[in-house]
Amino acid sequence: MTGFQLIPVIDLMGGIVVHARAGERARYEPLRSRLADGSEAVDIVRGLLGLHPFDTVYIADLDAIQRRGDHFPLIDRLRAEFPNLELWVDGGFEELGTCRRFLGAGLGELVLGSESQRDTGVLEALGGERRLVLSLDFKGEERLGPGALFERPELWPERVIVMTLARVGGATGPDLARLAAIRALAPDRRLFAAGGVRDQDDLKTLVVADAAGVLLASALHDGRLTADDLTAISSPPPCPPLSRGRE
Repeated sequence: MTGFQLIPVIDLMGGIVVHARAGERARYEPLRSRLADGSEAVDIVRGLLGLHPFDTVYIADLDAIQRRGDHFPLIDRLRAEFPNLELWVDGGFEELGTCRRFLGAGLGELVLGSESQRDTGVLEALGGERRLVLSLDFKGEERLGPGALFERPELWPERVIVMTLARVGGATGPDLARLAAIRALAPDRRLFAAGGVRDQDDLKTLVVADAAGVLLASALHDGRLTADDLTAISSPPPCPPLSRGRE
């Protein structure tokens, strides 16, 4: 995958899509979106694809992350309903066996969230797995997860999400300073920003900051990002005409 990647997020809790705000999960409510009636996952994904031909959707299974069951049957249904979509799934993975079962089931790319890890063991065991995405999770200045996960970039897979939970669902803009700090540690990794995007200007700023892509939610559902905005940012600029020299 090349170019700047736009990845919509759906947060699943209690069988429906909820509106994530600042990582305060006890306060999440059913999502109200201009793109769909209700908050059923299939309807939300269909609405997102009606807005823009996204090729990837990120799924946060909040029940699994909070150890309250999981939405794997629903995720399997989404995979069947939208076979051309790549699904990135954070299911609160902390056990190697669970990771291997998920990958073996072919449900999607496995997002290993730092907040769910006890140490670097699972990340090291999955070294070389091409379907792995690491999410480095932050809440304010706090790093969520073992410090070694943040300090040993040689363990990181090719794709790394810089997740600023305090900015999720807000309108404060992306955390460019944190993105730059992670970039300095791992200049060869593909970094994806998550949290705080307000509008097309923020997307342009992330492109300039050399992000590989961005996770999006609120700005899609409330209309701050339009179909034209998404098309403009995802389409490469036209190549200038070749010089024909002196006529």
